[in-house]
Amino acid sequence: MKTRTLGILVLSLFLCGGAFAGQAGAEREGGARELTVSSISDYTVRITVGAQGLMAKPGPLAEDLILEPRDWPQPLARIKGTEEQSLALKNLVVKVKSSPLSVVVTLKNGTPVQELSIDANSGAVRFFLGKGSLFGLGGGGLQFDKRGLFDAMDNGHRDGEYNLFGSRVPIPFLIGTDGWALFFHLPYNAAFDLRGSRGRFVPKSRPEIKAESPFPLDVFIIACEKPERALFEFTGLTGRSVMPPKWALGYMQSHRTLEGPEAIVKEAETFRQKQLPCDTMIYLGTGYCPSGWNLGHGSLEFNPTMFDDPPAILNKLHGLNFRVVLHKNNAPISLHGEFPGDGRDTSPDSVANYWARHKQVFVLGIDGWWPDDGDELPIDPRLIRHMIYFKGPLADRPDERPFSLHRTGYAGMQRFGGWVWSGDVYSLWETLAAHVGVALNFSLSASPFWGTDIGGFFCTKDLTGELYVRWFQFGAFCPVFRSHGRVWHLRLPWGWNTGEVGPNEIVPTQLGTGLPDPSELHNAGVEPICKKYMELRYQLMPYLYSAVREAHDSGMPIMRALWLHYPDDPRAVQCGDEYLWGRDMLVVPITQKGVTQRRVYLPQGVWYDFWSNRQLEGGQSLTRYVDLSTMPLYVRAGTILPFAPVRQFVSQPVTEPLTLRVYTGADGRFVLYDDDGQSLQYLSGKAEWISIAWADKERSLVIEREAESGLKGPGTRTLRIVLLPENKTQDVEFTGERKEIKFEGPALRPGNSVTPAEFIKIRSAY
Repeated sequence: MKTRTLGILVLSLFLCGGAFAGQAGAEREGGARELTVSSISDYTVRITVGAQGLMAKPGPLAEDLILEPRDWPQPLARIKGTEEQSLALKNLVVKVKSSPLSVVVTLKNGTPVQELSIDANSGAVRFFLGKGSLFGLGGGGLQFDKRGLFDAMDNGHRDGEYNLFGSRVPIPFLIGTDGWALFFHLPYNAAFDLRGSRGRFVPKSRPEIKAESPFPLDVFIIACEKPERALFEFTGLTGRSVMPPKWALGYMQSHRTLEGPEAIVKEAETFRQKQLPCDTMIYLGTGYCPSGWNLGHGSLEFNPTMFDDPPAILNKLHGLNFRVVLHKNNAPISLHGEFPGDGRDTSPDSVANYWARHKQVFVLGIDGWWPDDGDELPIDPRLIRHMIYFKGPLADRPDERPFSLHRTGYAGMQRFGGWVWSGDVYSLWETLAAHVGVALNFSLSASPFWGTDIGGFFCTKDLTGELYVRWFQFGAFCPVFRSHGRVWHLRLPWGWNTGEVGPNEIVPTQLGTGLPDPSELHNAGVEPICKKYMELRYQLMPYLYSAVREAHDSGMPIMRALWLHYPDDPRAVQCGDEYLWGRDMLVVPITQKGVTQRRVYLPQGVWYDFWSNRQLEGGQSLTRYVDLSTMPLYVRAGTILPFAPVRQFVSQPVTEPLTLRVYTGADGRFVLYDDDGQSLQYLSGKAEWISIAWADKERSLVIEREAESGLKGPGTRTLRIVLLPENKTQDVEFTGERKEIKFEGPALRPGNSVTPAEFIKIRSAY
């Protein structure tokens, strides 16, 4: 065969296959295997092994929700035989051997990417692990670096693990920091064994499926010399994340046992009276608590003792500028079908009929949904539930972005929103510490929209005002900023200074749970710290929203493992207890009780302590002294950080200007993104991109609206420029046209490097 450089190359290699238990269809004893190789992009190849004739048609092996719908190209070449074959693609070389069945992928220069050895009977796949760290595999898994782990990839709350790590959301996407990634599309049910020198993907039988076969095997191999390539290619296969409603990025207050209609409204009014920024009220259903919003598990009828007049209560909440999200569980395990459907499927478990039952509530003005549970759902219904809470609301409100928050999901959920929280974890310091790594792996392999129950779900004696504050600080730098849990009054920002816990939801048989010591219930220091971080979240909203747009465009998450931007720094790659918030901010959660100092690793470059504006040299570990009100935050030199006025809700009009904080010491560029925050018009270009560039040597800032902007901001707006660390301020009028601002004086450079041994004592400057 001649070497071809074609967009799609398909190699059909027929092998004499032995029998394996439970074969179905064309997979019979003595039957043939068919292997195909397809070039999906310049960096991704697809390897499929199945029965002869299975791949006669181009495209996905199954009509599922996992892969992004697309027009898969027709095969351009078919070859039969048992000899070794080599395919030269644009950037990759693929070699296939028949005995043993193996696939080797290298870069054009010979650099290894991946090598698969496939057992033609069991479907097990051995693959190259390299020497670097291993990331991904979805949410809730053990340990940050997956090397050395056997993961059964079992979905849901796994006994002995969920207390700390949360609900397992297994996604078979594994990233090796040596420059490769693997996504196993089929079979759905398999384990990963990463304990040896080579990894193993081991298909598992499912008792509920008779005559199940480990074939077809469908795996995508991604070459990613640069880390961001792995995310771009993966989301190219499974779908880019959608833009959420902007209000979903504000603070969310969740509720459990309700105490009456008056209490519902009074609590919302208290947020506004105390000027505690908040956008969303979330209400649990009756069943998991004695008095929730509805009449019981799965019900879509309002509880008349709590919501005695639903339209009036919803109008009051909306009048106070709160969005309302309702809990819904008990999704049918047989949920199926397309939406909107053709009307011929009258089953109550069809997605069209399932959504129809929501309409009587949705029409009252409900803003979003909280589909709980789902551990028992197979993969298709898990994804269907994400789909229905996206497409269903759009059918009734075609130009309004939907929102739903789930406990389970799978690859592909991000194109339906894909908001997931970590499940019913325990209120323990160990849980908070474990969740940093959990968040980073979820962000690398599942969806950019992740969060946790601030304070933990199951209350324990560990839950003190201190633990709540530290969890709240971490939550302010998670995409889902939401407080929830049993004994829910302690999840209110002011709940730690009332002298009582509210409805006691401790279950005596739930080992390890319990109420805090009564002495903890008169802590006046919790509320102002919560307010500080709520306000900071809203002030950083322009920066966060721009990062959300980047996730939509490129697959880059909002919470980022340091590896994504510092792949050549071994200490940064291994760092799983701090993370980047977007490109330019470094977040260092405090996850230990009673600490007054925190060891911090700063990657290479110059960094600023966010609270003091002190410059620090990177490439070293240092000690940061902290009080309870301070979670260490750092900003990279060259950063242009948009900083908004404080708002009580994201759409609140303000008169103060947007501030652009310029952290001098390096050149930098930031693209500020905005749109209307609620419609789907961003998909047709109705958005604004403003490019802001800082030239450090020239001390020059250039601001201009990018040509692709289909949305124009106000005719003239005031921008406040603040140069740091000197705190030099200048207001400028920006009309959208290119504007250059020159600053006098020499560039300020960092002073002496701070050595690892030096103790830096910085009081909060915020």
